[in-house]
Amino acid sequence: MSTNNKKITKIYLILVMAFTFVIALLSLSPALNAASLSMEDSDVENSASFSTDTIYQIVTDRFFDGDPSNNPTGDIFDKSNNRKYHGGDWAGITQKINDGYLTNMGISAIWISSPVENITTIDPSNNSAAYHGYWAKDFYRTNSFFGSVQDFKTMIDTAHDADIKVVIDFAPNHTSTAEYGSMVFPEDGRLYKDGQLIGGFKNDTAGIFNHEEWTDFSTWENGIYHSMYGLADLNQMNGTVDTYLKDSINLWLDYGVDGIRVDAVKHMPMGWQSNWLSSIYSHKPVFVFGEWFNGGTGSDPEMDCFANESGMSLLDFRFANAVRNALGTKTMSMQEFYDVVVATETGYKEINDQVTFIDNHDMSRFMTLANNNSSSVDMAYVVQMTSSGIPTIYYGSEQYAKGASDPDNRGDMPSFNTNSKAYKIISKLAPMRKTNPAAAYGKTVERWVNSDVLVYERTFGNSVVYTAVNRSTTKGYDITGALTALPNGTYSDVLQGLCGGGNLTVKNGEIGSYYLGAGQSAVWQYTATNESAPEIGNIDPLMGVAGNTVTITGCGFGTTKGIVSFGTKNANIVSWSDSCIKVTVPSMTAGYYNIKVTTSAGLSVSNYAKYKVLTAEQVAVRFIAKNATTDYGQNVYIVGNCLELGNWDAEKAVGSFFNSTGSIATYPNWFFDVSVPAGQEIEFKFIKKDADGNVVWEGGTNHVYTTPTGTTGEVSVYFYN
Repeated sequence: MSTNNKKITKIYLILVMAFTFVIALLSLSPALNAASLSMEDSDVENSASFSTDTIYQIVTDRFFDGDPSNNPTGDIFDKSNNRKYHGGDWAGITQKINDGYLTNMGISAIWISSPVENITTIDPSNNSAAYHGYWAKDFYRTNSFFGSVQDFKTMIDTAHDADIKVVIDFAPNHTSTAEYGSMVFPEDGRLYKDGQLIGGFKNDTAGIFNHEEWTDFSTWENGIYHSMYGLADLNQMNGTVDTYLKDSINLWLDYGVDGIRVDAVKHMPMGWQSNWLSSIYSHKPVFVFGEWFNGGTGSDPEMDCFANESGMSLLDFRFANAVRNALGTKTMSMQEFYDVVVATETGYKEINDQVTFIDNHDMSRFMTLANNNSSSVDMAYVVQMTSSGIPTIYYGSEQYAKGASDPDNRGDMPSFNTNSKAYKIISKLAPMRKTNPAAAYGKTVERWVNSDVLVYERTFGNSVVYTAVNRSTTKGYDITGALTALPNGTYSDVLQGLCGGGNLTVKNGEIGSYYLGAGQSAVWQYTATNESAPEIGNIDPLMGVAGNTVTITGCGFGTTKGIVSFGTKNANIVSWSDSCIKVTVPSMTAGYYNIKVTTSAGLSVSNYAKYKVLTAEQVAVRFIAKNATTDYGQNVYIVGNCLELGNWDAEKAVGSFFNSTGSIATYPNWFFDVSVPAGQEIEFKFIKKDADGNVVWEGGTNHVYTTPTGTTGEVSVYFYN
């Protein structure tokens, strides 16, 4: 036989062996099947939807020092001081991707510190260096202590090769500290563009910054236009700043970034942020989520409105606080915890896009909160990894890192031990989120609950994830006759007994007798091989203009191209798989549209929140209503002749307006920053509305205004009484 023929025979035998191995895998478990081995929604190329992902949050400076040559010198570097640089960098993250620490844990996305150039001096108000990345100086340059542009690109390429997405922290709210009593700040909050000075805080003739006194956090308005702790507060409604922030984020997206975590979204105008997001989604459809700090577990109307209307997802503080109360301090019962889960699933349009966590860089480590009880950490991860939303693991907490508050909750990575129980728990459950759509998209239903125990189920199509947790350290419970959607059969614990779980027997929609011992947790799952009908799990993003790419994820779409329609209008199909469809928004009248997926077999589904087709590319405009006197309980709103202004529907009016910012407007003058279509003549009126919905329309003719293109705008008119 010739050498070439031998090679051909060898290749043939390898292919046969590989095919046989795959067939053997498929026969092992209902969890391993053709559908789960080819889920396009879980691919690293899907940068719009993260629902199947597990994110790992890294404070870059504290993770791993891969290149000591880029460490800073002088008083900003001190490994014994948690307020100074310690040397972690992108080269270190690259090394830890290459050695498998992240991939073996099942991590499929990393969220890293803001990569932009920060100040290089000590902040005299707190004796801290900018190791955290939140004191920007130049959004167009890298933080050299993290690495060069090439180091950044290498990290991204390495991550993508390992099927890991990259999310960057981005802080468009402010630069560095510029005022604190009589202290002198060498950097003066200065903003640069690729080395060229844009402006400083003290002699701000161009209006780059807001100059209100420190926020007291008493109102949403106060938090937006006043500075946080003396940080130089960027004026996003300044045209120069608006363009600067749009162009700078596009620069980082062009490096290959897959997602953006936006800092302090509660402290910037929602209208400006929606305009900024529209620009981002037209440039590259990526996943964007923001930080709206919330210290409780209840609903916050402004926060809920932002999550549902801004075009951006949020970090789910309600979930985090509930987990910390139920499993950390145990000041909340498991029934109360479940009530919060139900409330958030109801309150958010896209619960599967909210980002969950049990701790982060702004709160105490869960281990410290739980009084150093590692079992509480383990159980918290079981709950987080099997709940709605996108789980985020805070670096080092899988190693039971401790730390009560900033900066001690941002200590160095304690170890890279792949045998810690928490690491193993995450490594068992994270892959399930990739293969079982119920873990990514399922609705939560309680199956058995008391003050210490919660048994809950999440289903999507015919796939099921069934979770049981018992936080009691002394008492076990017989869980008998609980309902389930699991098909008949015996199921092994996905955790393989790590938390004391065993087999679960199901017959005719009920579980058999199961004893859940003290401190035990278990997870059982079923992944459907073939779905009889399509199901939509997510649509990302939920707003855009004609031509934008929209990603639809779920299951049962089939492998042959079907039809996707926005209302009655069909969209152009970019790609189609059984779990992921990409389309472009058709040219159509602005409005909210149900998206309908029809498979090649004629099966249809339209079970998702309405998609917002914007009128056109957006700009941010400040509307000022002068001399709008009101009665007690009344507020001012705006309504107009475009979708963004409610299409003359008072129920959809934008507001309520603000009236307490001295540099902009104070009562009886009111103002609000709104995202509106660019370069168009719009008509509008102001209205007064009270809590009961009673409306008083402005008199006179409609106000007319032509919106700008490529910059921000302002229109100030009298309220016609």
